[in-house]
Amino acid sequence: MTVSAPAPGTVDLGDPNTFAEYDLGAFWRTLRDTAPVHWNPPADGRRGFWVLSRHDDILTAYRDDVHFTSERGNVLVTLLGGGDAGAGRMLAVTDGHRHHELRKILQRVLSPRVLQQVAAAVRVNTRQLIREAVETGGCDFAERIASRIPMTTISNLLGVPEQDRDFLLAQTKTALSADDDDVDEVDSEMARNEILLYFMDMVEERRESPGDDVISLLIGSAVDGVPLSDEDIVLNCYSLIIGGDETSRLTMIDSVHTLAAQPEQWRRLKHGEVAIDTAVDEVLRWASPTMHFGRTVIRETEVHGVRLRPGEIVTLWHASGNRDERVFDRPGVFDPGRTPNKHMAFGYGPHFCLGSYLAKVEIAELLRALRDFTVGFEQTGKALRIRSNFLTGFSTLPVRFRPDHSGLKEVD
Repeated sequence: MTVSAPAPGTVDLGDPNTFAEYDLGAFWRTLRDTAPVHWNPPADGRRGFWVLSRHDDILTAYRDDVHFTSERGNVLVTLLGGGDAGAGRMLAVTDGHRHHELRKILQRVLSPRVLQQVAAAVRVNTRQLIREAVETGGCDFAERIASRIPMTTISNLLGVPEQDRDFLLAQTKTALSADDDDVDEVDSEMARNEILLYFMDMVEERRESPGDDVISLLIGSAVDGVPLSDEDIVLNCYSLIIGGDETSRLTMIDSVHTLAAQPEQWRRLKHGEVAIDTAVDEVLRWASPTMHFGRTVIRETEVHGVRLRPGEIVTLWHASGNRDERVFDRPGVFDPGRTPNKHMAFGYGPHFCLGSYLAKVEIAELLRALRDFTVGFEQTGKALRIRSNFLTGFSTLPVRFRPDHSGLKEVD
């Protein structure tokens, strides 16, 4: 059980244990009110870094590619580790003209128009998984359902064979977080390398035998007339598999955890008093599975009177911005009917998440299936939290479903 965090000066946001041990709600409120540009001092051999906690300041930083860059890493694990090996090649850590060109390539396969057929498959897969779980009474929702929907979707896009998906899921879970205390940064680094090696093999196979998947598309793509290298392709596959799995999976788990604990909000969803799409946005705001992204200062600037100098790390905390009282009415209340809802679960600006449409489809189909096939559900055991300074959520969530027999009789 988490407890309220101590005074801001004693909280280390670079330490994954901070998020496992403390409820940081009061900490974030204090920062937003009294120290919107906060210095997280060096600790345990890690560099210090700046922390932005207000919604508007975070959006401003996301838009600003004059004073800040993504090309020295965009999460604490790489920013504090001295940089990202994918800088200038992987979309998430590339800026400027090359970022624009890479984004255009990937938009060809991730735009809503292109993904209509994929969305239909998500619906079929999700409804089948929920129907099976309801008919058997219950399951570990995190393992049985939430782990399968996003990984199946992104694997289909990338052309990953079904027999390899459990392996990739295990690696993505370890790459940026841990399900237990036994996993350390060495394990995470090994997991990231395993993913890269896996896709290196896949790129070699697709060069020999192209298909209609994203990897084959990347192989046939070029920036300014120069074909993408194997390393370019592998790094962007890594980014797609991590991004395509983590946000959706952790948000799905959180949505069931939250709705099970708040029956009145579940009733509103069940009886159609709130729109599914509106509920999706609130689930994303509430879960905020990606707690932060980061930038490096490249040109001196000032925020709230605090001078930020070249080479310094600035972290942008969705975990705080999505609870900012200056933007959200009663931000500490989960309201699936909330509108407007200017959450930043997918970032903002030039690096706004390319997979946002697909993630929303996955979460929406989950909520529809729960609405149609159950009259409610309850948590039947402890939900274990992951350990990470980047992601937040649960690794397990045992639940029992109460079937809606009339809904289960309907043919999809």
